[in-house]
Amino acid sequence: MDSILVLYSLVAATSAYLLWFYLLARKLTGPKVWPLLGSTPSLFMNRRRIHDWIAGNLGATAGAATYQTCTIAIPFLARKQGFYTVTCHPKNIEHILRTRFHNYPKGPTWQTAFHDLLGQGIFNSDGETWLIQRKTAALEFTTRTLRQAMARWVNRTIKTRLWRILEKASEDKVPVDLQDLLLRLTFDNICGLTFGKDPETLSLELPENLFSIAFDSATEATLQRLLWPGFLWRLKKIFGIGAEMILRKSLAVVENYMTEALNARIETPSDDLLSRFMKKRDVDGNLFPSSVLKRIALNFVLAGRDTSSVALSWFFWLVMNHHHIEQKIINEISTVLAETRGQDRWKWIEEPLNFDEADRLVYLKAALAETLRLYPSVPEDFKYVISDDVLPDGTRVPRGSIVTYSIYSVGRMKTIWGEDSMEFKPERWLSSSEDRFEPPKDVYKFVAFNGGPRTCLGKDLAYLQMKSVASAVLLRFRLSLVPGHRVEQKMSLTLFMKNGLKVYLYPRGLMASGVSNAFVSSHNLARAT
Repeated sequence: MDSILVLYSLVAATSAYLLWFYLLARKLTGPKVWPLLGSTPSLFMNRRRIHDWIAGNLGATAGAATYQTCTIAIPFLARKQGFYTVTCHPKNIEHILRTRFHNYPKGPTWQTAFHDLLGQGIFNSDGETWLIQRKTAALEFTTRTLRQAMARWVNRTIKTRLWRILEKASEDKVPVDLQDLLLRLTFDNICGLTFGKDPETLSLELPENLFSIAFDSATEATLQRLLWPGFLWRLKKIFGIGAEMILRKSLAVVENYMTEALNARIETPSDDLLSRFMKKRDVDGNLFPSSVLKRIALNFVLAGRDTSSVALSWFFWLVMNHHHIEQKIINEISTVLAETRGQDRWKWIEEPLNFDEADRLVYLKAALAETLRLYPSVPEDFKYVISDDVLPDGTRVPRGSIVTYSIYSVGRMKTIWGEDSMEFKPERWLSSSEDRFEPPKDVYKFVAFNGGPRTCLGKDLAYLQMKSVASAVLLRFRLSLVPGHRVEQKMSLTLFMKNGLKVYLYPRGLMASGVSNAFVSSHNLARAT
């Protein structure tokens, strides 16, 4: 009898909750809410196009924006009775990232999931722990020596590796996966800049690197924790099964590699970030211990690899589909090099652009910014709500809930960017005379590099690296997508191309300056022999 009573009570409580949930959800803006299931059916059906689905629900793909904040209802599975707040309203984003910054930290869910990989590093910490690292990093990122170090790594990987791989592929008439090459290039660069150790993943043989493989596996396994309730992945961790077993093995490889890198820096300090942090002190005035230094370094590797390579992949794809923009980029590069290297056009392609030359490429920077508007490397970001709050557009967010701001959707809003918001148009970033780069006056209309106190410290270095790589490729080669290759978004926290970017390469030489392809090829052959 008691068991029947308990069963009836459970059924009654569940039924009451679901009825309450359904009646409340009907009043919300956002995707259709079904009895018992909430928005789960729509979420499941759109799981392979989640960013466009969110943009549609926020009004970014409508004739005119219907609303810029919505609630996704997922009963039982979500925090605070199953309601997620999602916004792309610039005023809301400014409120979250700047005005009430301290009310919207990373939060316990994110920090706990990423702790094994990133520890209390700058991208996985809040409060004083974050602040001391932020201040230290901010001082270092403004130094010219770090800029010069980055320039050396970038030019080295372009000249001795990337060019050789692309030239061989062009000569052999075989396609390459440009996204994979760019990931390898930025990984080598950021590892060199961060702890002075070159993993050499970019080379003609395209070798497998144990640290790179383990780092990727650890990142993927860590991301899976966000897809499951906390108690489930903790159980898997205790028993060492599934993704948690992969994570443990991968972290062991990463730990050994980082220990070797740290020991090398202790013996021979350099101008890399790890050497610089070894001299700094924590919130208690003590030098950072080895365990923390290794996690700090890994945080920079995670942030510095994927973002630039992913942005460059989408940039090259867009340029391939907009030849008039490609030609304007080539013309700008040619004009700058004529001024810095003279009229001997072979000098233009003997060395990659240095950072001072890259600084002058205004139209190329506009094209990269336009790429990030349409295809931000991190399409969605999440914040935890400490105290009950009301966003500027009137949306109430309860404490303990999660607020998502959709960077992907912001870049598609017609109310922000105009009727041509879906067009690839670098000119929207230029002054009326087209000689200056001019971002929007409201900086929270473009948050591909975050905003407020957590604005990306490496923003300028990222632009310079991307401009150097883009110039190095486009000045030498014309790209063509492999017939039948499908360019699709991978549904992850970073906007990778699901199938890579497979392209054929054709020698461009200096066609924009009237030099024939055949002459360029013969010149390259003569230099090689």
